[in-house]
Formats: sequence, C-alpha cells, structure tokens
Amino acid sequence: MEGPDPNKLKKIEIEQYNSLVQEVKPKPPILKNSIWAFIVGGLICVFAQIINNYLVSKGMSKLDAGSSTSAIMIFLGAFLTGIGVYDELGKRAGAGSIVPITGFANAIVASAMEFEREGYIFGVGARIFSVAGPTLVFGFVISTLIGLIKVFTSS
Repeated sequence: MEGPDPNKLKKIEIEQYNSLVQEVKPKPPILKNSIWAFIVGGLICVFAQIINNYLVSKGMSKLDAGSSTSAIMIFLGAFLTGIGVYDELGKRAGAGSIVPITGFANAIVASAMEFEREGYIFGVGARIFSVAGPTLVFGFVISTLIGLIKVFTSS
C-alpha cells in the first residue's frame, strides 16, 4: 500500500499557508496613499512653479528660469536627502515624492550615502553611479536616437 504523494502534500501545505497569509496580511490603504502622493507631488510642483515665477519676475527669460528652477529643485532634493528629511517624506508620500525631479536627486544621493564600508572617496564615487549610471546611459542613448531621427527626417 502506497502513502500519499509527498509533492502533492507539500503543494497543499504551501497553498494553505499562502491562503492564511492573505487573510491576515493588512490591506494597503490605496486611496489614502494615492491622495498623499497627489498632494505631496502637487506641492513639490507648486513650489517649483513659485520659484520659476519669481525668477521670471526678476527679469530672467522663461528658458533660463526653467533651467534654474530645475537646478534649484535638484539641489533641494539632494540637500533634504542628505539631512534625512526627504526619505521621511518618501515614506509617507510614495510616488508623490519620487516622480518630480527631486525624486531623481534623492535616488542618486541616497545611493551615494551608503559609503560607510568603502570610505568617503571610493564609497561615494562608486555608489553615486549605481543609480545615476544606468539612468544617464539610457538618457544619452535616447537623446542620440532622437537627434539622429531629427537629422534624417529634416533633410
């Protein structure tokens, strides 16, 4: 007389375990998280628009004001990450803090701050490109392709 198939029993145990986990796992507050992301992302953009309007009112061209506003927002994102504020904001705001340009600055600076094992020079130098490297390469490749398409279609 043969006993039950051990693989079948293992599969049943895994299914029962997963079912139990799904029952006790807390449901994420999707609506609340979406509202927070919208509010925080919107406030970051409103702040950037205030900076942009201020620079234009002081006589800067719209193009120069836009570039300066981007640089200021990147600096603020990096600075707030360095002092630990942006990560706390990200815990509550989620994508609302990641999508604006300040989120890119946060991603680069946060990876660079994990330097303790390697030291300041090699740690920061290596870590800063762990996120920025692939992003920059992708940006260069896409911008080159767009430039080539523009050159060949305008002739």
